[in-house]
Amino acid sequence: MVNVAVDAMGGDNAPAEIVKGAVQAVNENENVKIFLTGRKDDIEKELAAYDHPSDRVKIVEASEIIEMGEPPVMAIRKKRDSSIVVALNLVKDKKCDAFVSAGSTGAVLAGGQLLIGRIRGVERPPLAPLIPTLEGVALLVDCGANVDARPTHLVQFAKMGSAYMKYAMGVNVPRVALLNIGTEEEKGNALVKETYPLLKACTDINFVGSIEARDIPQGGADVIVCDAFAGNVALKMYEGVAKVLLSKIKEVMMSSTKTKIGAMLIKDRLKECLKEFDATQYGGAPLLGLKGLVVKTHGSAKAVEVKNSVIQCITFKEQDVNGKIKQYLDL
Repeated sequence: MVNVAVDAMGGDNAPAEIVKGAVQAVNENENVKIFLTGRKDDIEKELAAYDHPSDRVKIVEASEIIEMGEPPVMAIRKKRDSSIVVALNLVKDKKCDAFVSAGSTGAVLAGGQLLIGRIRGVERPPLAPLIPTLEGVALLVDCGANVDARPTHLVQFAKMGSAYMKYAMGVNVPRVALLNIGTEEEKGNALVKETYPLLKACTDINFVGSIEARDIPQGGADVIVCDAFAGNVALKMYEGVAKVLLSKIKEVMMSSTKTKIGAMLIKDRLKECLKEFDATQYGGAPLLGLKGLVVKTHGSAKAVEVKNSVIQCITFKEQDVNGKIKQYLDL
C-alpha cells in the first residue's frame, strides 16, 4: 500500500476538486491510501458526495491554510497546523510515502527541504514537470526551484532526471540535453558554457548536447536540463501557446456551417490528439532529491490532475526512484 498525503486546502479549486481527484485515485487503484489534510468539516462535506472505500481515505485535521502571497519560509515556520505542514510532517515521520499539493509553490518547496530534507549529497532539489512532445513526454528540470544555479547543480539535475525517466517513465536510455540558444558547443551564457563540458564528461548519462526551445516539442530529448529561470519561462510559454492554439482551433471549427460539419467528422480523433498534449494527464512536478516524494501540481489543478499526481506517486514508490537517484549520484 502506498500512502499519499494530499493537501486538501491548497489551490484555486480546493477543497472540491482536490477531494474529487483523491477519491478518483483510490477508486481506480487498490494499492493507494489517501490522507487528506485540512479543515475536517470542509473535507467531509466534499467526501459525502462520492462513493469511496472509507478505509483508504482518511482525514487529518489541519486548522490553518498557507495563502499564495505569504512568505514561504515564514509561513512554514509559523503555521505549523497548516494543511501543507501537517501533510509534509506525515512524510517526514514515515507515515506517508508522498505528498501532493496544488497550494503555494514557495511553501511546498521550502517545506519540502526544511521538513523532509534533502538526500545526503544533493546540492539543490529541482522541480521537474513532464511536458508533452511528439515522441511522448520530456522532463524539464529545473522549472521553478533554483533560479540561480551553478554548473554542478545542473549536472545533478541531469543525473536525477535520467533516473526518473528511466525508472518512473520506462525510457531505457534517456537522452539528456542542455537548454541553450543554439546547438553549438561554444554558444550560451556563462552557466551553460561551464556546464556543457561537465555533462559531456559524464559517463553515466546519455548527453546529446544542447537543445533549442523550439526543438523541445519535437521530442529532441527526454531530459531537458536548465536553471529554474530559463525552465520556468520555457514552461509558461509552452502552456500559453497550447491554450492559444486550442482556442483558435475551436474558433475556426465553429466559424461556419461547413466547418461545424467538418468538426463533427473529426471530433473523436481530434480529442485523442489533443489529449496527448494535455499536460494534466501526466500529474504534477516532483521535487527531486528529497528523502520523500513531494509533488507540486498547478494552482488551478482540477480533479484529473490531482488523481494523476497520486498515481505518479505510486509509480515513484514502486520503482524506488529515490534509491535509483542515489545510485546515479553515487551517494
